[in-house]
Amino acid sequence: MSFKDIIKSLENEGKEKHLPVIKAPDNVKGGEWFEVTVVVGKDVTHPNTLEHHIEGITIYYKEDGDKLAYKMADFSPIPAHTDSRVTIRARVENSGKLHAISSCNIHGLWESEKGIEID
Repeated sequence: MSFKDIIKSLENEGKEKHLPVIKAPDNVKGGEWFEVTVVVGKDVTHPNTLEHHIEGITIYYKEDGDKLAYKMADFSPIPAHTDSRVTIRARVENSGKLHAISSCNIHGLWESEKGIEID
């Protein structure tokens, strides 16, 4: 089993309260700041109790044609006291994909991605 086998996505799980949903523009100008928001449980709210909570949200960016992704942000919400939503300001020079991974203390890792094109 590889690491990718333990990460769940919309394609293999359907509508789910653990999926990190990425909100960002489809097109940006290279080098200019834009907002990226990741919401876990956009359609079905995650409970976020001490017993069942999102442990973390990590955002990566992988430029087209590059083999490596780099970490843009890493958040560890406090259970029962925070919403599973983060917003960052980012800038990129080349087209690529944002990747978000969320971690639930009971249901494991969840991933989604969104393409960004440079104007």
